[in-house]
Amino acid sequence: MKNITVVVLSLLTMVAVSCSQNRADVGRLVENYAQVTIPAPDLTGITDNGKEVLRLYRMAADEVDKIYWQQYFGDGEAFLGSLSDPSEKLYAGINYGPWDRIDGKPFLPGYGSKPAGACFYPADMTAEEFLSWNDADKNSPYTLVQRTSDGGLKSVWYHDAYAETISKIEEYLKRAADVTIKESVRNYLLELVEGLKTDDYYNSNKAWLEMTDSKMDLVLGPIEAVDDALYGTKASYGAYVLLKNLQRTEELNALSARMPELQEMLPGNPANHSFVPGAQSDIFSCNVLYCSGYTNAGFKVIGINFPYDARVQEELGTRTIIFDNVIREKFNRTVHPVGNALLEEAYLPHVDASAFYWLIVFREIAKGLGVKETVNGKGTVTEALGNEALAMEKAKSNVLGTWLCAQEAEAYNISALFQKEDVLTTFVTNTIRSTRFGAADPTGIANIIVYNYLLESKSITWNPSGRYSIDYDKTWKALETLGARILEIQAHGDVEGANALLTKYGVVGPESLSDKRVLESAGIPVDIRFSYE
Repeated sequence: MKNITVVVLSLLTMVAVSCSQNRADVGRLVENYAQVTIPAPDLTGITDNGKEVLRLYRMAADEVDKIYWQQYFGDGEAFLGSLSDPSEKLYAGINYGPWDRIDGKPFLPGYGSKPAGACFYPADMTAEEFLSWNDADKNSPYTLVQRTSDGGLKSVWYHDAYAETISKIEEYLKRAADVTIKESVRNYLLELVEGLKTDDYYNSNKAWLEMTDSKMDLVLGPIEAVDDALYGTKASYGAYVLLKNLQRTEELNALSARMPELQEMLPGNPANHSFVPGAQSDIFSCNVLYCSGYTNAGFKVIGINFPYDARVQEELGTRTIIFDNVIREKFNRTVHPVGNALLEEAYLPHVDASAFYWLIVFREIAKGLGVKETVNGKGTVTEALGNEALAMEKAKSNVLGTWLCAQEAEAYNISALFQKEDVLTTFVTNTIRSTRFGAADPTGIANIIVYNYLLESKSITWNPSGRYSIDYDKTWKALETLGARILEIQAHGDVEGANALLTKYGVVGPESLSDKRVLESAGIPVDIRFSYE
C-alpha cells in the first residue's frame, strides 16, 4: 500500500510539474507579442456627432469579433471561460483559439492539429466529396459548407449563418448613418448594411472608395481568406476603426495619380502586368483606434489595400491605408532591434525608420498592381491559384513594393531623406524578422520564400558570426527576377510554378532557426499586440 501511495504521489507530482512547465512555456509565448497600448485618440476638430459615430463603429466591431470566433474556432466565450491560468487565457485570446499562429501547433493540452478549413467546412468532409458536389455557391467567399440532416453537404450564406449578430452590426451602422453629418459616410454605411444582408459587397466597396471627405474610416466585413487553408476562398470577418492623418494623407495621395506609371515600371513581360488600375485610387494615412476579429488575431498588419473585387479595382481603383502608429511601434520594437542583433555593424546605420515607412507604402500600393485576371482564360488569379494565391500575392507585394521604393528613392521622388541602400537594408532586416512568423500563415510563408531566395542568390550572406552582410547589387537584381517570376505565375494561373516556388523556398532552414534562437535569447518580440485606453 505504501508503494502504491508513493507511485500515485510521484505521478501527481509529475503532472503538477508538467502543468507548471506548460504554463511557464505559455508565459514565454505571450512575450513574443509586445504589448502596445493604443491611447485614447486626439479628437480635436471632431464634432460630437463624429465622436458618436466612432463609438458606434467600435460597438459594431465588437460584434464582428463574435463572428470571427465562430469562423475560426467555435464558442470563444465558453472556451476562454474554461481557462483559469491568466497566461493561457491571454495567449488564447491573441490566437483566437488553442493553436499558435507562429507554428500552427496547439499550445494547450487536449487539442489536435488545427483543421485546415477552420470552421468553414465540416471536419469530416473529404476532398473527393467536395469536388464531386455540384453546388453553385460552394466556392463563394461568403458561404459556409455544412452537413444536411441526411449527411450531405449544403452551402449556408454568412448572412444566414450569423444572422443574429449581423443584425446587431446593422443596427449600429444604421444609427451611425443617422448621426453622421457627412453624406458620403451615410451612403457608405447604408450600402454596407445592404452588403451584410446579402453578402454582395460590390456597391459598398464602391461607396467606400467614394468616401474621401471623412476624418474617420471603418473597414468591416468578411475581408481576408487567410484562415481557409483548405481551398483558400472563405473570407474571415474583421474590422478596423481608423482616424485619418490629414497632412500625411495629402502627401501620400500625390502617388495615387502615378499608379498607371508604376504599373508600367514593373519588371518582366509587360503582358504579365497589363491590368490598368482605376483612376480613383487613393492613399490614406491613418492611426488604428481599434481592431477586431481576423484583423486582431496574431500578427498585426501595418497597411491594407482594398477592395479585392477586380471589377471595382478596374472601375475605380483601390484604397491603400497606411497605419502610422502600428508602423512606428513595429519598427521600434521589432525591426530595429532585429537589425542590431543580426546585421554586421557596417549595415546598421542603414536600418531606417523613414525607409521602413515608405517600404510599407509601396508594398501596399503593389497589392493594387500586377495582374488580376489570368491572361489565358483561367479566370481570376485567386481562382486559378487557389490555396497558393495568397502567399504568392504577399510575396509579390513585398518584393515589387521594395523594388519600386528603391527606384523612387534613387530618383529622389520621395520627400523623406533616405537612400536606396537604406531601403534594401531595412527590407532585408524586416524579411529576416518576418520569417519568425513561421510557415503556418501565408504572411510567414511569403517572407520565408523571399528570404531563401535572397540567401540562394548570395544577395545576403549568413556569416559564421551569426550576422548578415548584404550585396546591394545582387539584392536589387534578385528582387527584379523574383518579382517578374511571380507576376508570370499569377498571369498564367501557373499552379505548378507556384507549388515549385513554395516547395523549393518555403521551408525554414538552419540559418533562420539560428536567428530565432538569437532573437529569443535577446528577448526581441516576434510582433505586437494591442490594448486600449
